[in-house]
Amino acid sequence: MSTFNVAVLTVSDTASKDASADRSGPTIIDILNARDSYQLANKDGSQEYFYKIVPDDIDQIQATVKNWTDGEDHVDWVITTGGTGFGVRDVTPEAIKPLLDREAPGLVHLALSSSLQHTPLAALSRPIAGTRKNTLIITLPGSVKAVKEVLTALFTQDVVGHALELIKGGTGSDRHNALAKSTVRKDPSAGAHHDHHHHHHHHHHDHQIPKPRTKASNDPSAPVSSRSRESPYPLISFEAAIQLINQSIKTLETHVVPVNPNLRNHILAEDVFAPQDAPPRATTSVDGYAFRSTDPPGIYRVVTSRTHPIDKALPEGSIYRINTGGPLPNGADTVIMVEDTKLVSTFGASDGDLEGEEKEVETLAQIPPAENVRAPGSDVHKGDLVLQKGERILGNGGEIGTLAFVGRKEVSVYKKPVVGILSTGNEIVDLHSQASVKQEEWGGIFDTNRPSLQAALEGMGYSVLDLGIVPDTVDAHVAAIQRGVENADILITTGGTSMGPTDLLKPVIERHFNGTVHFGRVTIKPGKPTTFATIPTAGAVEKPLFALPGNPASALVTFHIFVIPALRKLAGWPSSLLQLPRVTAELQSAMPLDPRTEFHRVVLRAEQDGLKAYSTGGQRSSRVASLSGANGFVVLPPKGAGGPSKFEVGTKVEAVVIGEIQRIL
Repeated sequence: MSTFNVAVLTVSDTASKDASADRSGPTIIDILNARDSYQLANKDGSQEYFYKIVPDDIDQIQATVKNWTDGEDHVDWVITTGGTGFGVRDVTPEAIKPLLDREAPGLVHLALSSSLQHTPLAALSRPIAGTRKNTLIITLPGSVKAVKEVLTALFTQDVVGHALELIKGGTGSDRHNALAKSTVRKDPSAGAHHDHHHHHHHHHHDHQIPKPRTKASNDPSAPVSSRSRESPYPLISFEAAIQLINQSIKTLETHVVPVNPNLRNHILAEDVFAPQDAPPRATTSVDGYAFRSTDPPGIYRVVTSRTHPIDKALPEGSIYRINTGGPLPNGADTVIMVEDTKLVSTFGASDGDLEGEEKEVETLAQIPPAENVRAPGSDVHKGDLVLQKGERILGNGGEIGTLAFVGRKEVSVYKKPVVGILSTGNEIVDLHSQASVKQEEWGGIFDTNRPSLQAALEGMGYSVLDLGIVPDTVDAHVAAIQRGVENADILITTGGTSMGPTDLLKPVIERHFNGTVHFGRVTIKPGKPTTFATIPTAGAVEKPLFALPGNPASALVTFHIFVIPALRKLAGWPSSLLQLPRVTAELQSAMPLDPRTEFHRVVLRAEQDGLKAYSTGGQRSSRVASLSGANGFVVLPPKGAGGPSKFEVGTKVEAVVIGEIQRIL
């Protein structure tokens, strides 16, 4: 049975500028390498010639394909990925169709029907297939998931292999005979790549951990009795969840903003260099008088900035009164402190507005050169790097002061995300609504999560879009999420993440927004049903969405351990600072271990013999009081077979710091 040589062409404006953005091309190569009968073609021992990335440009697409089909080194099969949607720049079908000698509508139908089984948005793809000379050409969408779906269909019963043999002039009998014996070296749908959307409209997603599913959520239009009794979302570890978040979230763009206090907590997007020496000329470090170091002790006439310009030489027999930080006049090379002088005379009434001002002063000491003088460039030399790209502009004023010191009025920083927040559930009541909770009847429960999350977010300097309380209807969920996607950079929801008939978030994300649920359950306590998803938008950007549990303590814990790193990633923080800091502390009460990683709320105190961790009491996920006063989470590892069932008092543990640590003497 013959082996077919294949060439892969990724069509994407984005990936043509940054090859690391291409995920679908490498995924195709992985799938080909997993099959015995297909290989990426090579030339002179290299395969680079047969894997290319070009922008959405008809001429470049056609030139590349013709190189692969018309020369002596022509390949058996050309696969393109990207540019098949309805976007303004999607031109792959228009580039390929004129090249074809014969079209293959059956293969197009197979590709479309396989994708339509997974999403109606596949109808927005415009694939084309056919032959040029002795080469088969097939255009695939630009997403990893769509690529896998279409290739799986083409490899089913080796449809594409049969076509390739016929194109080469064979009868196809070899393929029929070998079909039952054909082996796959590894799962062709497995790939170490993650979905990168070009700007096309056939939206799919893929991630390494866990294995993606297609619409695993319940259908909200189906009867309650038909819903799954077990979650279709696999439990993944905390570490795997963090990895997925980091892989899926892209940093926001940069912008230039004025240098003012609103810069707090931004991340610099440029290196900042001193445009000139600072100070630009000799200045004084004390209050006193500037004069020549050769002038002996004696009586001198006083001049000031009002009576003598600094760019003129200091007259003989004069000294120049100067304040700390002021420039020395030309001719002066030293400064005598006020304490080393004595007033001799002042101006009188006849001297007009100089009345009462110093007229003559006696110097009491000989002052050496450069005494009390800051030389030009002694703080910063022209061209010195004063702040680095990636530095955080803290709230203590140091970075803003540095920018002002070197005269920067504007600076480039990464945008900080606007955060949309909403709570879900018919049982939730806004704290400031007219409704009241009466003991004798059910009036609902006050929404704890929105106020607490808003306080935390605004305290960190993020702008918050309050999307309110969303009732348990599909339409209400769709409207709220749509508003959030349009006006915010990231969404945080609470409630609606479990298995109840009115838990609608996952179905709405997957079925109404064609979003990807990257994980729906995590082996942590509290916060097991925490969900992370991304929602495609009209552009190339996907909006991240965190669906946090409705229990207040769970919501705040998962906010700190999952959402804060995501916010920092969006805002351009360096990878080393994405996670909240961790410290080692000593337990002051015994803590039982759970099969899941647990984040136990504690008060961290700096005492004379080190950091101590004091439990805040009951850790029930609905008990928000367990977070009142807490400034840390002790990270308790999962209970293992044969390991301890609890950590005793005095055990050294790792703790996540979420607030200021007080020192207790």
